[in-house]
Parts: sequence; structure tokens; C-alpha cells
Amino acid sequence: MAQTTHATTEAHGGAHEAGGAFPPFDSSTFGSQLVWLAIAFGALYLLMSKVALPRVTRILDERHGKISSDLEAAAKLKAQTDEAIATYEKALADARANAQAIAGETRDKLQAETDAKRKALEADLHGKLDAAERQIVEGKAKAMQNVRGIAADATSVIVQQLVGRTPSADEVDAAVSQSIGQ
Repeated sequence: MAQTTHATTEAHGGAHEAGGAFPPFDSSTFGSQLVWLAIAFGALYLLMSKVALPRVTRILDERHGKISSDLEAAAKLKAQTDEAIATYEKALADARANAQAIAGETRDKLQAETDAKRKALEADLHGKLDAAERQIVEGKAKAMQNVRGIAADATSVIVQQLVGRTPSADEVDAAVSQSIGQ
């Protein structure tokens, strides 16, 4: 077993003393460690300043330019949208005003037509009413002429029924004239 342990130790870098210091903290290797640190730092600095940082700067500049152009395009589109909305609202207001004007004209036209028809109908009705009143007056006059004769006949019949004798025509005419007020 001692042989196996010795072989494993040699495979991992040689003999290692059990109580030795951790290699980075070993004061005998500080000089070489500082040299390799300076070389690694310098190489990393050169690599970053000449390759990586210019690429990152270029990418950031491209992104900044793209964002700026996108913001400008968005502002232009917003201005166009605002202009389109204003145009639409003006056209809508004009259409509403036009519709109201057309409705007002149509209402006035229909009102004028209705008034003209109403006046014509009223004139026709007044003419018919006047004709009817004349006809009534004529009928009344005819009826009044007949009333005297009917009243005389009725008076004669009533007196005969009540008294039993027929009155003379002159007596009946005098009684009817007195009743009618002529």
C-alpha cells in the first residue's frame, strides 16, 4: 500500500510534504507568481482594450443609434397619427353639420308643403262649409214657408178634435200669425 500512495503522489506533481504551506502562500514562489500575474494582467488588459471593449462600444453605439432612430420614427408616426385624428374629427364635425343642415332644409321643406296642403284643405273645407250653410239657410227658408201651411193644417185639425167644429181659414191664419210672430 505504501507503494500505491507513493505512485499517486508522484502522479500529482511529485512529493508533497505533509506540513508544507499552500503553494500560493509559499514565500519562495512570490516572485514568479508576481511576474505571471503581471503578464496575465497585461495580456488581459491588451485583449480587453484592443478587442473586447471596442466591440462592446461599437454595439452600444449601434444600439443607441437604433434606439434614437426608432424614437424619431415613433415621434413622426405619432405626429402623423395626431394629424390623421384631427383630420378625421374635422371631417366628422363637417359631416354632422352637413347632416344637420340637410335635416333642417328637409324639415323646412316638408313644413312648407304641409302648410300649403293644410291651407288648401282649409280653403276647400271653408268653401264646403259656406255651401252647406247656404243650403241650410235655403232649406230653413223653404221649411219656414211650409211651416205656416203645416201649422194652419195642424191647428185646424186640433181645434176640430178639441172643440168638435172646424174653424174658418181666416181664424186659423190669424191664430198661426199670432203664434209665429208675424
